[in-house]
Amino acid sequence: MIRITPATTNDFKTIQDIAYKTWPATYGAILSEEQLSYMLTNFYSEETLIDNLVNKGHHFILALEDDNCLGFASFEHNYQNKNKTHIHKIYILPETQGKGIGKKLLDAVEQSGLEIGSDILSLNVNRYNTALGFYKKNGFEITEEVDITFGEGYLMEDYIMEKRL
Repeated sequence: MIRITPATTNDFKTIQDIAYKTWPATYGAILSEEQLSYMLTNFYSEETLIDNLVNKGHHFILALEDDNCLGFASFEHNYQNKNKTHIHKIYILPETQGKGIGKKLLDAVEQSGLEIGSDILSLNVNRYNTALGFYKKNGFEITEEVDITFGEGYLMEDYIMEKRL
């Protein structure tokens, strides 16, 4: 049975492990090896994770089966000072995908958004990520196409997707 539980700073090593196992399978055909390495190093350093949790108001949750963590999500309420909950990250170990774990994490984020009165659940997804179908199946619609540049001149080619709550 899968249970969803809040994560703390003590769980950051687990979150990092899942990211490092998931990203090559998710983005290996989309991003260069250099960009993948750069993004993992910068997005999942302990300092960045602490900053996200402590200073930026991100919430982290884990999907556990027994004592094994199979995936995680992070999200933020009142995103951009709007009545919106934004999913920053949602990753499931590749070998456990397709078993409803992502749906459980998504439902937990949605429930949290509803509890604080959010009107919208939003996220960014790479335009070439196969997860696009998962989000559409779960009620998200593409609202915008964005190109985001960051360090070393790398580019994220994303869709912004939203779901009304």
